[in-house]
Amino acid sequence: MADLAKTDELFFDRTGLDRDRVESIVADALADADDGELFLEYRQSEGLGFDDGRLKTASFDTTQGFGLRAVADEATGYAHAAELSEAAIRRAATTVKAVSAGHGGTTGEGPTSTNTALYAEDNPLNEIPFERKVALLQEIDAYARGLDPRVVQVIASITGEWQAIQIIRADGRRAADIRPLVRLNVSVVAAEGERMETGGHGVGGRTSYTAYFAEDAWKAQVDEAFRQALVNLESVSAPAGEMPVVLGPGWPGILLHEAIGHGLEGDFNRKKTSAFSGLLGERIASPGVTVVDDGTIADRRGSLSIDDEGTPTQNTVLIEDGILAGYMQDRMNARLMGARPTGNGRRESFAHSPMPRMTNTYMLSGDKSPEEIVATVPKGLYAVNFGGGQVDITSGKFVFSASEAYLIEDGAIGAPVKGATLIGNGPDALTRVKMVGDDMSLDPGVGTCGKEGQGVPVGVGQPTLLIDNLTVGGTAA
Repeated sequence: MADLAKTDELFFDRTGLDRDRVESIVADALADADDGELFLEYRQSEGLGFDDGRLKTASFDTTQGFGLRAVADEATGYAHAAELSEAAIRRAATTVKAVSAGHGGTTGEGPTSTNTALYAEDNPLNEIPFERKVALLQEIDAYARGLDPRVVQVIASITGEWQAIQIIRADGRRAADIRPLVRLNVSVVAAEGERMETGGHGVGGRTSYTAYFAEDAWKAQVDEAFRQALVNLESVSAPAGEMPVVLGPGWPGILLHEAIGHGLEGDFNRKKTSAFSGLLGERIASPGVTVVDDGTIADRRGSLSIDDEGTPTQNTVLIEDGILAGYMQDRMNARLMGARPTGNGRRESFAHSPMPRMTNTYMLSGDKSPEEIVATVPKGLYAVNFGGGQVDITSGKFVFSASEAYLIEDGAIGAPVKGATLIGNGPDALTRVKMVGDDMSLDPGVGTCGKEGQGVPVGVGQPTLLIDNLTVGGTAA
């Protein structure tokens, strides 16, 4: 756990708040509640964007505030403010007490232990001067344009943040965390004749900027974006119809995240609005399919030492060899379902109440080589990267657009295709997994998940997969 003294300096020493008085206010506000906490947050963030050969955007922002929550049964009272003062916290306490007035609950026991910090606490925004960050974006632009005369536009960006939180419960227990997060993105537009295509790539995590400022590191991002742009220049119209689909490793796990992951979050299952409700212990996927949500992987974008309720994160097995083994839980839904919290209570900021959310969600490796998997497909699609998509949690139906995909013909990867869309149903797709590769990898660290208007950083991953007979929406005549 992050040193409480470091967050005490931000939330009490610097603001003049008296910690004992704040703890007393929280205890009074939650006296009749089943659960709740005071969530304190301080965040610095920056973003630099380079486009058309010059710096287009530069921003730096500091925010701070608190959120006070009281939970009675399944009712939640939540009040927040961007003002760290005793008066503001007292006003919030008056508001949230209304939800538990007369309830007579006993506030649940808070987490009693915490993980070792999974990332360095240093503020990455202070490591490298602003001028050096601008210079890096200039170098990226120049390098990309020098790769090929077909490169007509380069867009590069650096974003970073440093978040400090402290959680105070009714019994005075406290938990704290300090979370860095950085990201480097590159997009390249290539033109040939009248045709223009884009390729993009990025990398990030809960680390410092330093690793991405190394020449071989940032050049690798540019090279990959350029490669994708050239692939798209050569693409032909995608076929349409039902066919076998091979999903590549890593980032294609976003389909797993959206089509399956959200349906395994506790709130949807408690309310019985998930396609997986009531199916614990039953087979929901093909043998060999094991899916976990793991918030304990060092430096990963979706990792947390503790979640936003103070619960240590863990490696939660969701599907084991095709059998539904568990759900991702925050404190409230775990209590109401008679389960244990899994460290998945997350919120976008102090202005938001926590809910069950994914951290790093991925499928474990199987025993087939990628080449062996592709060789079994006489005609189908090989999807390597995805863009946007939509999912209905209740039914599990999804639509995803592939940003990089190829034809498979006679067991070999063929021409790249443009405009391929995968259409299916998450629960059904799980049962259609025919082969699982031995090459599991995580995404490069760029994922953000949206739910009920809140966005949080996440990770995804998977090995190469063969899914039998998915519907492909294409553009070929």
